[in-house]
Amino acid sequence: MFTGIVQAVGRIVKVEPLQQGDDAGVRLTVDAADFPLTRTRLGDSIAIQGACMTVIEFSEHQFKVDVSRESLNRTVGLSAAGEVNLEHAMRLGDSLDGHIVSGHVDGVGEVARFEPVGESFLLQIAVPAELAHYMAYKGSVAVNGVSLTVNEVRDTDSGCVISINLIPHTVQVTSLKYLTQGKPVNLEVDTIARYVDRMLAKGAYQRS
Repeated sequence: MFTGIVQAVGRIVKVEPLQQGDDAGVRLTVDAADFPLTRTRLGDSIAIQGACMTVIEFSEHQFKVDVSRESLNRTVGLSAAGEVNLEHAMRLGDSLDGHIVSGHVDGVGEVARFEPVGESFLLQIAVPAELAHYMAYKGSVAVNGVSLTVNEVRDTDSGCVISINLIPHTVQVTSLKYLTQGKPVNLEVDTIARYVDRMLAKGAYQRS
């Protein structure tokens, strides 16, 4: 479990196929000089761009994870070198400063707009139809592993477009600074919204 509060921006520096064939996963080496690896143990969970991965090896400034083909097919930002958001899994007693994030990416959205507005930044994301009904005004969403608040939802024929206000600090300390129009992003919907949707679909709110 995570909070969506990014602890550092690392960089994927090496991508190695785990075996031959189109169905093969990859082994990532992540340079994490600013990430608190002193508290890391083998088998720990670390969210990389919002996707929960297991540490299989680590040194003073780097760690490695294996990413399955299934994960690669359902996420972006894990198949090539580049900057990535990093967060350790929560431990009992940690502060929940963002919202409950599982590290299980639900789908991929696309940046529709990203630009400075006044002292802040406006981020608009086109959300696919299968995730659109989870988006709500003042609700939570994780974008590339960053806990953010939805300020507006505009429904479209292909899903919806959400608007998010980013303060300069959030842009500076996360990989969101590298976003551009048309760039894909990992999305994880709010956990509570997921369960509410399931209960309503099955009529669990009705009493016999």
